[in-house]
Amino acid sequence: MTIAPLRRGRNDPCHQRTSDGAIWRASLMESGPVTYRLVQHSRQEISARAWGPGGAEFLDQLPRMLCLDESTDDFRPTHPKLIDAHRRFPDLRMLRTGRVFEALVPSILEQKVHGIAALSSWRQLVRKYGTPAPGPAPAGLYVPPSAEVWRHVPSWEFHKANVDPQRSRTIVTAARMADKLDQAATMSHEDAQRRLRLVPGVGIWTAAEVAQRALGDADALSVGDYHLAAIVGWTLLGRPIDDAEMVEYLEPLRPHRYRAMQLLVVSGHAHKPKFGPRTTVTDHSWH
Repeated sequence: MTIAPLRRGRNDPCHQRTSDGAIWRASLMESGPVTYRLVQHSRQEISARAWGPGGAEFLDQLPRMLCLDESTDDFRPTHPKLIDAHRRFPDLRMLRTGRVFEALVPSILEQKVHGIAALSSWRQLVRKYGTPAPGPAPAGLYVPPSAEVWRHVPSWEFHKANVDPQRSRTIVTAARMADKLDQAATMSHEDAQRRLRLVPGVGIWTAAEVAQRALGDADALSVGDYHLAAIVGWTLLGRPIDDAEMVEYLEPLRPHRYRAMQLLVVSGHAHKPKFGPRTTVTDHSWH
């Protein structure tokens, strides 16, 4: 459940779950590409193996990635559904991969389009510009492209992947700033948010989506999401609310607003009545 936000759709070329329950992922560490395999044996035990030039670096930072150092002592929800979710899933952790630019690209692709379209764009571009995962990886597992590769993706290739010029420009600009963006992993959450938003086209929603995956930010609320406010309203208040009311309502949960959202999801409490056409274009996708 901690790793789940890294998966970008059922057919994410960088993520596979095999029939034995193992999670396989490919990533690009500072020391090079890595394929890693995680197996959960109990609520308190996992095993990990890694292959490729980035393997040693990945294993060394895995406890930090899984936020084993975090404390939830100050998380004291009062809503019955949140109390129940926290009781049932006390070991749910945040996620701190440290791979800021790597988390940013798919988040940019998910801006202002239907989630299905964004995931399709991600698959097409990674399969064309990524590299096969090292080691005994499952067939079809890819390492995402480096910042240098993203910088040189032609505009027509973005177009073929249904990525509009605004999002493609944001990705290319971010790729040029990748080193500075990755420094956000060593900053406070507030400074990291400011660093991310220096990229033209990266706003509060996109920065939050990155912070949730790369920075272990338990308070990174995806304000501006097409679905989130309605989900929070229906789940916790029994009625729809807008972003402003959501932010006000969740204020007492700081600095654990995103943690609360994840708990609602994993516990099955999160819901929103289905209205209107299923294919309505969304501003963002919430996972």
